[in-house]
Amino acid sequence: MNVEIVARASPPPAGAADAVVAGLYREHRLALVRLALLLVGDRESAEDVVQDVFSRLHGKSPATLTLSYVRVCVLNAARSLLRRRSVAARAFLRRRDEPVDSAEAIALLGESRQEMLAALGRLPRRQREVLVLRYYLDLSDADIAEATRLRQSTVRSTASRALERLERELGGRA
Repeated sequence: MNVEIVARASPPPAGAADAVVAGLYREHRLALVRLALLLVGDRESAEDVVQDVFSRLHGKSPATLTLSYVRVCVLNAARSLLRRRSVAARAFLRRRDEPVDSAEAIALLGESRQEMLAALGRLPRRQREVLVLRYYLDLSDADIAEATRLRQSTVRSTASRALERLERELGGRA
């Protein structure tokens, strides 16, 4: 009687994915919250977006848990939040031109920075995302294209149009 022994790749230990998620959280949470803040406009929502993303990462394969993947998840979660806000605003006919910040937030930000954030907030979603990924996270056009699922040429032209619009709105101070 011959017995064949088949070697199988053992699955990763149960806690491996959780350890990867915990490491990503410790090392990159603050930068991811800043990214979400620039996209959604307020700190509380940005923190919620990042927390929701990390809570959904538990149980994922450790091989897929990279910083790039988490950034895309934060970007998509921010997009979803903005879509929900837009739907709610239309439903209640409460269209706001600019987000209202607390007095504390306004006091902490300088006037020029506040102008830049307001102008950035008035850009179309895609233009805002490209500029945030390029100038805040210092990502290359290839990385931005991967994160936003655009072609590199589209990333470059979108960034160019966004910068031209900021230049016009800020009167040459962009």
